[in-house]
Amino acid sequence: MRRTGRHVTMLTEGTYPHVHGGVSTWCDQLVKGMPEVDFHVVSLTGTGREPVTWELPPNVHRHTSVPTWGPRPGRKRPPYGRARRRFIDTYERFLLSFLDPESRCDFGAALYELARLARDGRLSAALRTESALRSLMWIWTMPHLPTAAARPSVHDALTATDLLEHALRPLGVRVPQDSVAHAVSSGLATLPALAARHLDGVPFLLTEHGIYLRERYLGYRRDAQRWPVKAFMLGFYRALNSQGYRAADLITPCNQYNRRWEERGGADPGKIRTVYNGVDPHAFPHAGPEPETPTLTWCGRVDPIKDLETLIRAYALVRAEHPGTLLRLFGPVPPGGEAYRTKLEKLAAELGVTDGLTFEGRVTEVSRAYAAGHVVMLSSISEGFPFSVIEAMSCGRATVSTDVGGVREAVGDTGLVVPPREPEKMAAAALTLLRDDRRRRELGALSRRRVIDRFTLRRSVDDFRTIYRELACRDEVYEPTPETVADWTLELRAPWYAGVATNGAGW
Repeated sequence: MRRTGRHVTMLTEGTYPHVHGGVSTWCDQLVKGMPEVDFHVVSLTGTGREPVTWELPPNVHRHTSVPTWGPRPGRKRPPYGRARRRFIDTYERFLLSFLDPESRCDFGAALYELARLARDGRLSAALRTESALRSLMWIWTMPHLPTAAARPSVHDALTATDLLEHALRPLGVRVPQDSVAHAVSSGLATLPALAARHLDGVPFLLTEHGIYLRERYLGYRRDAQRWPVKAFMLGFYRALNSQGYRAADLITPCNQYNRRWEERGGADPGKIRTVYNGVDPHAFPHAGPEPETPTLTWCGRVDPIKDLETLIRAYALVRAEHPGTLLRLFGPVPPGGEAYRTKLEKLAAELGVTDGLTFEGRVTEVSRAYAAGHVVMLSSISEGFPFSVIEAMSCGRATVSTDVGGVREAVGDTGLVVPPREPEKMAAAALTLLRDDRRRRELGALSRRRVIDRFTLRRSVDDFRTIYRELACRDEVYEPTPETVADWTLELRAPWYAGVATNGAGW
């Protein structure tokens, strides 16, 4: 099958085109920045009833939603006879590969056999058979495995089986053979790409923003399931993550922090090309004068991974030293996040700062959110190369950010970086900038220049255009561009940005 680099299947999970912000903004800008490329967007969703919240550009010729928690896909009857025995053999090798790594069973080989069954519409039914359940119970309780001491119950096995069946549903999705498969996160979004790469020879590109596996570990800390179920699912995600790293033709992390994680996970260093996220400097112009009242701002999704508890605690400490300071939180509460917002409101009440704290909700022009304060805050416990930081920098605002992911690479020496989950140090950094007008404004000016120098949208899109052509066996090979340009003001005059105009992350 001849490939030209003009057909791309973009694989997303829980982001574009159903929600706004972060990775979704990156996807939309990438698609709009290449009008000559036809995109097929395959989005992994919850129920499949999630609305499309982005206006898809004309070069998205197709969008397919894959519900991981909708009705069971495929045939109702499981395999039987010889086919059932082959499935059980494959399934047991699959389970052993991540429950008992010493068994040296090949996770990838077993996964690809399951992919064939998924394409035939029989995997979901096969996983829910009594035979599959017995296999899991037998392997799970082998005396030498740590899970055996936890005495996993049949209920645990049913729960784990249910979670795994839903997780493996994307294996049955077909990627067109004349395209490049581009998974924009690790984890479940890589399943169709892995199957297409092995079974059909489709080139596989993997881009990571946040570290998917790390975020699974953080998420399961709060989950109510028993330890055997958590160990089961985390073992699966760990094996899937490493398989994606090993099998991808190219990996494009958005920062060096991700690159180091990928190398430790088994990726070939020669296949990793760092491509930084970029912003449109016209959509995020200099914010202009600061407000009269001392104000801290934050932009993002109201989500536990953003650790807004630490930010609110830090704000309370700032208020104690700098009375009258405001904290304005811009961004939506995603579906299911209402309880977290309530928790934050209760914390603010306990600390006595509700009169100075406001939840502003989603804003269409994000640059106004950055302009609303003196200092832009980031309190996350996990990030890739955060848009909110480089957007704020483009607006000429000084930043205080937690030292996670690629934050330090983005900020350089133009902002203050503090350890995560330490409100005292975050408050001290914010107070330092609030009290020193000259330093704060100098850092803001340096921040804008740094973004235009290194982190523009045009540079990022051009890099991916070359990578698509390289994977399609064209003569072009991606080489990282110089980190700086001779005249940073030239980027501000480039007409290219008119075609990808955006209001930003749409928090």
